[in-house]
Amino acid sequence: MALLHNRISGEELKKRLMEETDPRTTISFYQYFPIQDPQQFRDELYKQLYSLKVFGRIYIAKEGINAQVSVPAVNFESFKSFLYSIEPLNGVRLNIAVDDNGKSFWVLKIKIREKIVADGLNDPAFNMDKKGKYVNPEQMNVLIDDEETIVVDMRNHYEYEVGHFVKAIEIPSDTFRDQLPMAVDMLKGKEDKNIIMYCTGGIRCEKASAFMLYNGFKNVFHLEGGIINYAVQVKEKGLDSKFTGKNFVFDERLGERITDDVIATCHQCGKPCDTHTNCKNNGCHLLFIQCEECAEKYNGCCSIECRDTIHMPVERQKEIRRGVDKGQNIFNKSKVRLRPRLHEVNKTGE
Repeated sequence: MALLHNRISGEELKKRLMEETDPRTTISFYQYFPIQDPQQFRDELYKQLYSLKVFGRIYIAKEGINAQVSVPAVNFESFKSFLYSIEPLNGVRLNIAVDDNGKSFWVLKIKIREKIVADGLNDPAFNMDKKGKYVNPEQMNVLIDDEETIVVDMRNHYEYEVGHFVKAIEIPSDTFRDQLPMAVDMLKGKEDKNIIMYCTGGIRCEKASAFMLYNGFKNVFHLEGGIINYAVQVKEKGLDSKFTGKNFVFDERLGERITDDVIATCHQCGKPCDTHTNCKNNGCHLLFIQCEECAEKYNGCCSIECRDTIHMPVERQKEIRRGVDKGQNIFNKSKVRLRPRLHEVNKTGE
């Protein structure tokens, strides 16, 4: 039987990627369509993409596919032809990364999930048949200029913080499943207004637009291809960008620069900065914003405690991770977790 998952260490695969000299292209795409046998679909997809040396993260569910991948430039046309040979994916939009160094992924992972984007919805009456109207970049700009338009960002706090559309309101939650009912509650009484929803590549705002219509909102739009496609079209067509700052992306890059504006600040010293990083303490991995000076000062860590931990012997670090603090030191992008810990850093005055 063919090997349908990777068995080489991540460290070795990352090393191989860094040694590659052939260019790669980072691509994201998604499609809502029924998949009767996700496991069979997943296995066939893995075999074909593995043969094309595709890396990335792909989720398969009965409701469709969600993918972020890195494709060798020499194999791009073969990759595209294979995808388009799958009837429901024929012509699917392929969002090409804006700010790409080709080092976004170093392994191929295809996982089966309950949903391609976790939404927490269990209402059998809700489906994706009726969703908001697509808008292209030109239409997006026109609608944003209309004072009566409500622009809704369907991404998480750490994404919104480094870049967003002008006028956009944040739905203040850490998870998409919480944002959906929260958006409905926040916009009650505005069911007749023009509402534009957007996200990174389109997958979340497409589902959100359907959910808003399901809850009685009448004029709902969503940005086709999300921020990624918007940025490409704005550049190609010479349009004014209504998006300011950086677009957070879920790969090794952690961000694509869309405009030169830096609208966020370092979480440790407060100076203008929009560079995300993960705490270097393996027992923490907190995602936060850190400037170059603080990265040097704290050795890439989010706190003095984590900085001290990474200088301990490896066995001692493992012992700490097994200890009573394990519940706190887990990978988490939660805003609730982020603020108190970094506030403590600032209080020390170090």
